[in-house]
Amino acid sequence: MESLLDQAWLGQVVNLLVRIVETFGVVIVFLGAVIAFVRFVLVAVQTRNAQNFTRVRLGLGRYLALGLEFQLASDILRTALAPALRDLAALAAIAAIRTGLNYFLGREIRQEHSELRPERTSERGDRGERGGADPSEASAGAV
Repeated sequence: MESLLDQAWLGQVVNLLVRIVETFGVVIVFLGAVIAFVRFVLVAVQTRNAQNFTRVRLGLGRYLALGLEFQLASDILRTALAPALRDLAALAAIAAIRTGLNYFLGREIRQEHSELRPERTSERGDRGERGGADPSEASAGAV
């Protein structure tokens, strides 16, 4: 009898933890979407620069990847107590889909980030050249 109570109590605790972790995942995705939307509006109004839109997408992608990780964690928790074969098969399918999504999302983030990196370097070089005085102009002005 006590074993059944312990198992029922543990089941309730795990269900609560699953809901908490799922909620974290949903909140992360929601906050990421809100932040990305605000950044998108600011970029659209201020600069209309394609590189800045890409940065907004990368930021949103990071939030989505993190949210997916929390959702996967909740799925794993859900099957922690005496999973049936059907539960394990569902978890395997969900894990494969979410892992695939996360993999391709991470790959796209890395690719976009690497494409932005050379542009940042060239922007710094351009600013450095434009920001400082040209030595030939300085010597011409001194004469």
